[in-house]
Amino acid sequence: YFLTGKNLKMRKFNDSLPLNLLKAREAVMTFFRPVLQEVPLTEQQWRIIRALHEFGPMESKQLAECCCILSPSLTGIIKRLEQQNLIQRQKSSEDQRRILLSLTDHAEKTFDKVSPRLEQRYSKMTEQLGEEKMQELKDILILVAKIEP
Repeated sequence: YFLTGKNLKMRKFNDSLPLNLLKAREAVMTFFRPVLQEVPLTEQQWRIIRALHEFGPMESKQLAECCCILSPSLTGIIKRLEQQNLIQRQKSSEDQRRILLSLTDHAEKTFDKVSPRLEQRYSKMTEQLGEEKMQELKDILILVAKIEP
């Protein structure tokens, strides 16, 4: 609960926003993990493939921001995706110093195979929550992501 002044008390453990967001994330990921494990791809790898599919080639710094992955972690993930023939590096035609990451044909085929199954999982979740609640949830999460400390 919220008290002001010198007698501030910590809210109850189960009222912790970070904890509840983590619990919600885990609940949501139970819908998607089984599909990704079959491919096999990690959640982060899928996020990268999905971002590059939607937005096209980009530099690793842009990709890290877009996918909410720390740059040091991204380096290892990109290396593994290259080894799996899912990501390729290319020099920018405008500036040869810039290296762009893009999907391979194999990655595009993987995306085409996996994305309909993940959309089915979204539909199942939406059936349980309802269209209106799903939209409210998305809107609230977008607002929360914009909160400044």
